[in-house]
Amino acid sequence: MADRLGPVKLTNKKDLMQEKLNIAVFVDYDNIEIGVKSTLRREFDVSLPLDALKERGDLVAKFAYANWGRQEGAARSMAENAVQMVQRLPSPRGDKNGGDINLALDALEMAFTHPHVNAFAIVSGDSDFIPLVNKLKEYGKTVFVVGGKAFTSTILQQNCHEFVSYESLLSTDSDRHEPRERQSRPQQQGGGQAGPPMRDRQQGGHRVRPAPLDLGQAMPLVERALQVLERRAVQPQLGLLKSTMLQLDSAFTEKAYGANSFSDFVEKLKKADYVNVSGQGGRYIIERKTSTQPERPTPKPEEALPPLRDVLETHRLEMENGATADDLAGWFQSEVPTSDLPTYGFQEFSEFLNYAQDKLVVRVVPDEEKGLMVYLGAEFYPPAVPEAPVEQHTQEEEEEDEKQPIVEGQPSLLEPNPPPVKPKPIRRSRKVGTGSGNSADRPPRRSRKKKPEHHHGPMQ
Repeated sequence: MADRLGPVKLTNKKDLMQEKLNIAVFVDYDNIEIGVKSTLRREFDVSLPLDALKERGDLVAKFAYANWGRQEGAARSMAENAVQMVQRLPSPRGDKNGGDINLALDALEMAFTHPHVNAFAIVSGDSDFIPLVNKLKEYGKTVFVVGGKAFTSTILQQNCHEFVSYESLLSTDSDRHEPRERQSRPQQQGGGQAGPPMRDRQQGGHRVRPAPLDLGQAMPLVERALQVLERRAVQPQLGLLKSTMLQLDSAFTEKAYGANSFSDFVEKLKKADYVNVSGQGGRYIIERKTSTQPERPTPKPEEALPPLRDVLETHRLEMENGATADDLAGWFQSEVPTSDLPTYGFQEFSEFLNYAQDKLVVRVVPDEEKGLMVYLGAEFYPPAVPEAPVEQHTQEEEEEDEKQPIVEGQPSLLEPNPPPVKPKPIRRSRKVGTGSGNSADRPPRRSRKKKPEHHHGPMQ
């Protein structure tokens, strides 16, 4: 019996080793760097996403794509973190998609040639990588996306296995210092009138982690995950609950609710009397807590768009040439003071703008100096309605409308099978002279023979 169980134990141990993630990291430095600068007003630190990915598996390969001749400080940081720098050659036309294509090709090549790599991490907020994410998922690879919630496409956030927001990696006390050249640069705000201070405004030279969301907003996702595990007849432990929640919503992170870990998140839910937690020794079982009070419907994100449309229409002239996100946030807060964006799931106004951009309400362009520049979206520029074609009555149509004569022998609605028409006898017409006296028109006459005359005179 012991000999039989020995190989089984080794097989199970091998299966557990195969479940370990070997992650290949691909960094689109140009995109992530300008996104962090324009939204968080700080330099991109590659060690933050690398440390977060180390908690999920082994980093077996790390690549970063940029024009490194213009990124001396960043090149030093990449070398310190053992990230292989791939030179992005700028084309004469300034095509930024050239580096994106190289990144996608290298990732697909690694998926084919390195079967031990079973997970990929794309550090970028560019929605152009959605086809790459879909293709890697087709090949059975686990895909992580690391980017800012304020500049990463919501479609990309929801399409990967897990989205790691750069904002959640920032420390609350801002213990990480930026380069001196960045700190010495004066903070510039967009021209025009500055709005009142918002929750996500910069403090001390850069923006800190936004205020946490209400725990009640996470309960629909928690209850849905518990229902899934209940249908599977599986005990809802901590690890299973989080993995199920990520399957349902890959953009979920416990740090958005002020928790440093998932166990801390569950502890907050227990103290708030949302769930029942039982067990000990690290093996906790989470169960739903029945409540006699009717549940309040959670506001949907799209319900926050109509007030934004009204503000954009009011300031349409200013928006034609673009306005900074801070200016638009000030207009929105002063004209819609009752709107509370965190109740819709947005920690920052920039996250709300990113969602509105996917809905074609606005167009957001990151700028290193001014931050986020906001323009009117395609919704405010509908395509021109084509003119209705002028109806031209042709002569054939008019003839068809007229009543057609009935021809004898031809089928009609009244007589579909008419009898054949009898042929009429042909009559010869006699030519009659006109009496004009023209001898040429008359037929020639036959000359009569004269009878010989007999003379009855006296004989001599």
